[in-house]
Amino acid sequence: MLIAVSQINFIVGDLRGNAAKIEAHARRAQVAGASLMVTSELGLCGYPPEDLVLRDSFISDCDSALQALARACNGVAVLVGHPVRAPGGRYNAVSLLRGGEVVATGYKMRLPNDSVFDEQRYFEPGSTPLVFDLDGVRFGVPICQDIWEEGPAQAACARGARVLLVPNGSPYHMDKQSTRYEVVGAAIAKTGVPVIYCNQVGGQDELVFDGASFVMNAAGAVIQQLPAFEDAQAIVELRDGAPVPGPIAAPMSAEQTVYTALTLGVRDYVGKNGFPGVLLGLSGGIDSALTLTVAVDALGADQVHAVMMPSQFNAPISLEDSQVMVAALGVRASVLPIKPVYDSFLASLEDEFRDRPFDTTEENIQARIRGTLLMALSNKYGSIVLTTGNKSEMAVGYCTLYGDMAGGFAVLKDIFKTLVYRLARYRNSVSPVIPERVITRAPSAELRPDQTDQDSLPPYEVLDAIVARYMEENQSPEDIIRQGYAEADVKRVVRLIKINEYKRRQAPVGVRITERAFGKDWRYPITSKYSA
Repeated sequence: MLIAVSQINFIVGDLRGNAAKIEAHARRAQVAGASLMVTSELGLCGYPPEDLVLRDSFISDCDSALQALARACNGVAVLVGHPVRAPGGRYNAVSLLRGGEVVATGYKMRLPNDSVFDEQRYFEPGSTPLVFDLDGVRFGVPICQDIWEEGPAQAACARGARVLLVPNGSPYHMDKQSTRYEVVGAAIAKTGVPVIYCNQVGGQDELVFDGASFVMNAAGAVIQQLPAFEDAQAIVELRDGAPVPGPIAAPMSAEQTVYTALTLGVRDYVGKNGFPGVLLGLSGGIDSALTLTVAVDALGADQVHAVMMPSQFNAPISLEDSQVMVAALGVRASVLPIKPVYDSFLASLEDEFRDRPFDTTEENIQARIRGTLLMALSNKYGSIVLTTGNKSEMAVGYCTLYGDMAGGFAVLKDIFKTLVYRLARYRNSVSPVIPERVITRAPSAELRPDQTDQDSLPPYEVLDAIVARYMEENQSPEDIIRQGYAEADVKRVVRLIKINEYKRRQAPVGVRITERAFGKDWRYPITSKYSA
């Protein structure tokens, strides 16, 4: 028996387009001789559909699309995920389409309600997993979280399942695949049956789904592996009810995996939302340099517009290095000096600012002038502005509202500064596009003479470590200090994280690559007196 595993790049709400993709994969599966095709969780409507599920019309349209898809896919049995309204409420469901009909449906039993997931807001839990027979094999279908928790897999096996098919909507973060292997391996150790794990691929707002679907045999060994970050289909062979080894995609380094996630996130956000291209401010610094390379690799040079906006505080090498990158990547470029506009602002404010020293006010004016110019170009040409700030800056508020935060998508929002440098080195190992001087010079916002980031922040190695421990791992300041970090640094960084929550609430969405990003999985009050 042959089973097709189809990891497909769906679009939330595009019922007709998603159905067409499933139908196209089903035709390929039929040509390959497969009896059954497995797709990912809620694939028909795209995942996660969020509050669309609360609309009765959306559920009704999903029902209609499912019936039409069943009629279209009558040459091969297909497992399709979809939302459904049934007695007791709404359910996260998977249905078996066969012979032009919907022949069986099961409901997800375990509904995650942490991290980026809030499925208990939308669905009721099912009580029993879907189990069905096909070509002499009895299959069980635990849906995504059902394989991560006790109960559903064992319940399927208790009803005679000898192979588990697991449709997933499992978003990427660093090291996620190793966690999946551990979870599925633990489930196999308790059930003694093999697992075919099918995961969604593609970008959806801040989430990126990496696919990387796999087959694990009854001994807990990965015997087939689909590529990561690609729309793909693989054929799995069962002999006497057991999967036989198949192709295993080549592994990727940590930096390659993150970089690929960023490019996919940008490509799908821009493409799925219909933007004709992107533009960004290119400063000569490492963050904008990396953002530019990601954008070009994601979209092609013809869809990227780099805008250089030098001031009197920019070192000549900043513009020189930016021009080197523009030439190397072949993107459209503009140079818009901001000094005349800046001088005009200060002239208008002269009476108000009289006898007051230069401070962050004048620095922020420069950033806001640049943001205004970028948004003007965005409005005129329809391209979306990519912001260039990183996670380290977002954490401590080293960013300007309506300035460098102005834009529609934050490529590096979940990338610590130390990782920015690693990714730049990785990208240059593929082909050298970021000038070495950009990587080695001290980082600076260049908003006042001789400024560097470390004038007002701890070294990035220290800053990133403190932020990761406090923000991602929920360690207390005392815990972090006990690990050897200076008390003054820890208290200052934690304070900055807290007082800049209002900025992050106004930041654009950006690609999530860690277990905890400043997005759906970070929900802290702006107004709070809690001090630890």
